[in-house]
Amino acid sequence: MTGKPVKESQAIYTELTLPNDANSLGTLFGGKLMQYVDLCAAISAVRHARCPVVTASVDNLTFLQPVRIGQLVVLKSSVNRVFRTSMEVGVKVWVEDLPTGDVKHVSSAYLTFVALDLEHNRIPIVPVVPETEEEKRRWEHAGQRREIRLQLREQLKKE
Repeated sequence: MTGKPVKESQAIYTELTLPNDANSLGTLFGGKLMQYVDLCAAISAVRHARCPVVTASVDNLTFLQPVRIGQLVVLKSSVNRVFRTSMEVGVKVWVEDLPTGDVKHVSSAYLTFVALDLEHNRIPIVPVVPETEEEKRRWEHAGQRREIRLQLREQLKKE
């Protein structure tokens, strides 16, 4: 199977924070940010696999900065590594204050997606080919995170 470069899976997604997206403190609902993360990651996963995908897991999602009404949420994602029928997608989130141009890191997450055929069966995914040093580092770390995920899954099965 011929691989595809990471750059072919890259996605940028933006959303303006509006009052309906915010809590009583005027900041973005955490669940809404999670929705944006999942959507941006899914775009990268489909760009790479070119078939339907489903979210299998989301790693630790920490909120580092509040996002206020009127601010722009900017998400960037790409496939970090493909295993056989699953792939890890990394997403980084920033908030941009439009009047000042100030940009702050809000969150990062790693999501696992599974590729499916039209009958909802898992199917193999072409490998991703890291080209830059940063992509190679993310590829290596994705393998380490996968081992941790598999260990955790085994522990949870025993409970």
